[in-house]
Amino acid sequence: MNPWSPDVEEELTSMLKDWLKQQGRTQADLRRSLRATSTRMPALMEVLEREHRLGGLPRLAAKLCSIEADWINQAPAHANASAGDLTTDTDPFGQLDLLLREIRDDRGN
Repeated sequence: MNPWSPDVEEELTSMLKDWLKQQGRTQADLRRSLRATSTRMPALMEVLEREHRLGGLPRLAAKLCSIEADWINQAPAHANASAGDLTTDTDPFGQLDLLLREIRDDRGN
């Protein structure tokens, strides 16, 4: 298992910002899903680091996939409240399932 490092945190922060933008979500949405203490990125990263410590990148990716699936299931209510970028035709795991699959493939090699 790769240890948590500043590089991992920096890459994850960048990925999360892109992911939230793609999903039409905010850090506040992610805070609610993670049950973090704040919407600020350090508080979000603290929760994600805990997930990483408990199960490495596979657990972290699975957690984010689960959050994305929950958001997709809530999409009709969220779409009415926002710009309506999300649809029920959207892949429920988006790009995160690809990340999880890649991590699992790497572990198998």
